[in-house]
Amino acid sequence: MANPITLPRRHMMRAVGAVGLLSTGSLPRARAEVPKSPPTDDPFLSGYYAPIHSESEEPDLRIQGDMPKALHGTLYRNGPNPQFAPRGPYHWFDGDGMIHAFHFENGRVSYMNRWVRTPKWLAEHEAGKSLFGGLDDPGDRDPSVAKLNATTANTNVVWHAGRLMALEEGHAPFRLDPASLAPKGFVTYGEKVKGPFTAHPKFDPQTGEMIFFGYSAKGPFSPFVSLHVADKDGNITRTEMLEIPFASMIHDFAVTRNWIVVPVFPLTGSLERAKSGRPPFAWEPDKGTHVAFVPRNGTVADVKWVTLPPCYVFHAMNHYDTIDGRIVIDVMKYDIAPLFPLPDGSPSTRQPRSSRLFRWSFDLAGKGKAFHELQLDERVSEFPRVDDRLAMADYRHGWSVTANPADSPRDREQGRQLTHYDVKSGKDADWRPNRGDHVSEPVFVPRSPDTAEGDGWLLSVVYRAAEARSDLAVFEATDIAKGPLALAHLSGKVPAGFHGNWRAGAL
Repeated sequence: MANPITLPRRHMMRAVGAVGLLSTGSLPRARAEVPKSPPTDDPFLSGYYAPIHSESEEPDLRIQGDMPKALHGTLYRNGPNPQFAPRGPYHWFDGDGMIHAFHFENGRVSYMNRWVRTPKWLAEHEAGKSLFGGLDDPGDRDPSVAKLNATTANTNVVWHAGRLMALEEGHAPFRLDPASLAPKGFVTYGEKVKGPFTAHPKFDPQTGEMIFFGYSAKGPFSPFVSLHVADKDGNITRTEMLEIPFASMIHDFAVTRNWIVVPVFPLTGSLERAKSGRPPFAWEPDKGTHVAFVPRNGTVADVKWVTLPPCYVFHAMNHYDTIDGRIVIDVMKYDIAPLFPLPDGSPSTRQPRSSRLFRWSFDLAGKGKAFHELQLDERVSEFPRVDDRLAMADYRHGWSVTANPADSPRDREQGRQLTHYDVKSGKDADWRPNRGDHVSEPVFVPRSPDTAEGDGWLLSVVYRAAEARSDLAVFEATDIAKGPLALAHLSGKVPAGFHGNWRAGAL
């Protein structure tokens, strides 16, 4: 999604309504060099954010510490890594997807990285230059690719029904070989799902289902959200269209055992604004926040709506039904959508906005469909994760990238540390790398499939600023304050990225 704590400065505009096209093409050998982008002073093309220009394999990373031999599987991470210099202004979300894969087996760790070879990537690779405009100017594309699917597939990477899929919220998933990361084309589920497709599908650990949505589902900035369910074998079992009060940027949603919860925030989209040169997405707090509750065992005709004060949420940590019938959603909430203007282009706020952990509770059967909000932490917090076996269930342990209120503005903006949340006891703990270093979204791996919640390891990629390279850090998940158990040292770096996931077992 975005910078751990805030988002890039420029307006955002995500093209939607993709056509499924098959991507083919062989992968270059390890260390295969590709054309390099010219130097730039853009902050999202330099430093930690700067793209890397080669694909590599490191079959046996140097290990420091005691790497757990029981860790057997692969951590996949995705993020933007532009192949060429942009045609115009660059937005961090514009970069081509690049997968970083760390495979663990018998106490050893291997690494490889590959661009996601989408039709866009292949066309530009053949031309030797950028052919597409970015989010600031999506209409700026070379005539030779006027009708080509421009997906970047750069936001998340998930495993479901035997498929490894790279995701971004405007297009259908893009499938990859789990061992070689070679392209296997778009996943359209028999032409039933062509996009948009959220970068944050939810997985039911009891049924194996994947529940997902797409906003602007009837065309750019349309006030419709598609809802879908795929069973454990990848068969589409539900497809519906939900009409919402207004077009909104909806990055994440929530699913419990009983409900599909779709938040509609007043970060509105407007085709009219976009065509007139005004902000395509803008903050309109007077419209309020509207939350749709669609029964998992019903249809959109049974939707219930709850209206909240204006706010914005990019990511939820977990969500579940309580024994007494309430719906609990733990979210990283902004009171104002960060770094988005008002409809006339003027700033929505003069101060940087930060997200913090809140608990939302809904009682749909109560008088007035009661809503209650409780702030759980003072830290600036983003990129939340849980033990995925407890998804959609009452839980205790969570993790995220955080900063403390007393930290510098830069640290609060980019994230300073990893935090383990114990939402039952409130006894939280932090781990901080050296100043100037960065941590990626943490991913939990259980010690065994049936071990207790939180019994396992936490994985995070740590960027070492002084050396301009990265380490893969492994922590005891509920004791991160003592520091990493082990580090797998890379010779190069993993640039700032978005999301990742663990797939257990052999490649």
